[in-house]
Amino acid sequence: MPENRFSVSEITNLIKGCLEETFSSVKVEGELSNFKPYPSGHLYFTLKDINAVISAVMFKNSARSLNFKPKDGKTVLAEGRIQVYPPRGGYQLVVETMEELSSTGDILAMLERRKAAFAKEGLFSEERKRPIPRFPETVGVVTSPSGAAIRDILQILSRRAQGIRVIVLSAPVQGAEAAPVIARRIEQANLWRLADVLIIGRGGGSIEDLLPFSEEAVVRAVALSKIPVISAVGHEIDWALSDFAADLRAPTPSAAAELVSEDRLETLSGIRYLTKMMKDTVINRLEMARLLIKPFNAEDLERRFRLILQPRLIRFDDAKETLLNCIDKLVRLRRNRLELVKTALESANPHMVMERGYSIVINTKTGAVVRRAGDVQTGDILSIRPVEGEIKTRVEEVIAS
Repeated sequence: MPENRFSVSEITNLIKGCLEETFSSVKVEGELSNFKPYPSGHLYFTLKDINAVISAVMFKNSARSLNFKPKDGKTVLAEGRIQVYPPRGGYQLVVETMEELSSTGDILAMLERRKAAFAKEGLFSEERKRPIPRFPETVGVVTSPSGAAIRDILQILSRRAQGIRVIVLSAPVQGAEAAPVIARRIEQANLWRLADVLIIGRGGGSIEDLLPFSEEAVVRAVALSKIPVISAVGHEIDWALSDFAADLRAPTPSAAAELVSEDRLETLSGIRYLTKMMKDTVINRLEMARLLIKPFNAEDLERRFRLILQPRLIRFDDAKETLLNCIDKLVRLRRNRLELVKTALESANPHMVMERGYSIVINTKTGAVVRRAGDVQTGDILSIRPVEGEIKTRVEEVIAS
């Protein structure tokens, strides 16, 4: 046959040998689709992602080892070999083992449940949160020392806040071992009071990559930290439960660095501006005071004082004169009334009447004052009381009028 000319069988066999020898054992992650269990016990399905699909089969003997119920939409990790089927000119994955992977929806549901539990416990309460210091001397960063996050943070801090000290608390930021180490680094920073503020975080990644920052150990360590914590996990659209427990959430590690490094030069410029404004204000007010004081001299002040005081002195004298006249008038009125009362009392005084020659006659027998002749009988002893002394007499005769 001419060179590079093959029959269908020949090219198919070449592909079969190439694929089956090269991919004798592979692991493929994808989403189950067109899942069909056959009565024979074999399972036929396809694995797909956003760009491609591959046919797959899991024979009865292998299917017995499954510990979950496969169905469309589940994300799985299938391990097996590539097999070419010449009669159809196609290839498929012959799956020997398969395990279920958590889908994004499952992870989000788990995070929502965990979030609700932590919120109910009060770990996300606003009352627990502390203010971030504006000018920290030392910043602690809990992240991977080889990641892009620490490079961005150091670059921004060196540009915006030269002289600020950075302590890198090394920790893995993904995988099963990451969460315990991150939590331990936060606890160590608090134990030794290593920083004025802590930044915990990493660069972007899948939802699975960010899971360590949503683990209970990390969330509790953040909530209990005495050092203020900024959570900077992933990109702006990403989130982790540490964001809610932290004192402040930054959309990115770079943003966290900017939050703890308020531009010193900008702040100094602001202080200088305010100082100048304050100085100018004081100078302007002093100048205004000088202009107001300038027209005044000792004689002018005396004249102004008299102009203000004299009308008030005149009003005071008028008020004094009026008050004295009122008092004098009131005294005279009261004195006249007193004289009238005195005269009335004197006219009613029995002694005054007796001074004019009248006496009081008392019947000693009855002790009553004798007002009529009929009040006494012949032989009664009467007591006659003039103004001075007393006269005793006996009634010799009663003459009724």
